Amino acid sequence: MPDTAAPSPASPSSPLDPAVAARLKRTADGLVPAIAQQYDTGEVLMLGWMDDEALHRTLTTGRCTYWSRSRGEYWVKGDTSGHVQHVKSVALDCDGDTLLVKVDQTGAACHTGDRTCFDADPLPLGP
Repeated sequence: MPDTAAPSPASPSSPLDPAVAARLKRTADGLVPAIAQQYDTGEVLMLGWMDDEALHRTLTTGRCTYWSRSRGEYWVKGDTSGHVQHVKSVALDCDGDTLLVKVDQTGAACHTGDRTCFDADPLPLGP
């Protein structure tokens, strides 16, 4: 059964390390963008959203857990598709408002079946 608790900024009950939680700059709905990158090639795979609980789960399980803004629930990448993201490292950017999650991606990262979420629609560059 999916966990549908709404995300919230760092709360006293959050299992996330308080030192890490204190460094995060979240959106108004308590989220931080998380960029998934293939650890060995540098390929940018996708962007997802994490709250404190999703980040805690990602750090402690070795599997990427995201917050689905459209479904209002947590999801672990690959649980339904088999396209798993095994976490190699997690870093916070200098402003504390974006996470970089280096992963070993199994299969497609995009829900469309593409290797990355950025494969299908490159924009034209000017002259």
